[in-house]
Amino acid sequence: MMDFDARTKKYSNIINNTLNDAFIMTNTPKLLHDAMKYSIDAGGKRIRPCLTLGVCDILGGNRKYAIRLGSGIEMIHTYSLIHDDLPCMDNDDMRRGKPSNHMVFGEAQALLAGDGLLTYAFEWMLEAGIGFNNLNYYRAVAEIAKRAGVSGMVAGQSIDLISQTEGIKNEDELNYIHRHKTADLLIASVIAGALCANPTDIQLKTLEGYAEKIGILFQITDDILDAEGDETLVGKTLHKDETDKKLTYVSLYGVERSKNMAQQIAQEAERLLFTTFGENCKYLYDVIYYILNRNK
Repeated sequence: MMDFDARTKKYSNIINNTLNDAFIMTNTPKLLHDAMKYSIDAGGKRIRPCLTLGVCDILGGNRKYAIRLGSGIEMIHTYSLIHDDLPCMDNDDMRRGKPSNHMVFGEAQALLAGDGLLTYAFEWMLEAGIGFNNLNYYRAVAEIAKRAGVSGMVAGQSIDLISQTEGIKNEDELNYIHRHKTADLLIASVIAGALCANPTDIQLKTLEGYAEKIGILFQITDDILDAEGDETLVGKTLHKDETDKKLTYVSLYGVERSKNMAQQIAQEAERLLFTTFGENCKYLYDVIYYILNRNK
């Protein structure tokens, strides 16, 4: 059985090759294409599409569906990073150890690159869907749209910005932000992978709960890294949350309590998986502890 790193590398290579094919474009202005491709090629473990492929494989689903959906999800995730870094949002100059998109291409082209990635993701997924003509595949695309949209990731980003201007400092607000801003696209990733097969309602509910927990876990570890990580490993400017007086798990609970919360949530995610899948989803267990123990 492949270990986590080997399987993640295998899945990442599949997604990277697919994205390379997706960005062979003939009718797109060169500057726009270059700006989109710059952020797509910026690196990362591709954990969201890896989850899509992993869940698909666990449930014996159609790998072709998962590859197309996973690569579309990665485009959506990348658009969100470009927009998140803009001066009107989080105002970050670095992303994954490289200058942010707007630092290279300017704010206007960065905005358009994000717009392009978001819309192209759905063109990419739905063009394939016409050929697949499978109801569960269309359900997966609808789930991705919902989780990325105005009741999902975009809603979380909106409330995050409001919390900075209005000084909201409570636990409910913080959890709302990251259930949507961070967890929703992870939920979309696992649900999309499941819908490449014929999942039961219980499997879908378990996967949704699991992804919500690892989404919150991801954000807690991100906040801890911002407070005490190594900037050369993390690949972005650290201590910005404190400087910007941003509502985070560390600002609300402190580093040590945040670490304890992360351990507890990791254990909850593991128990939740076990109730439905038993030992038959090692990759999903490994993802929990990759997130918990990450240093970048």
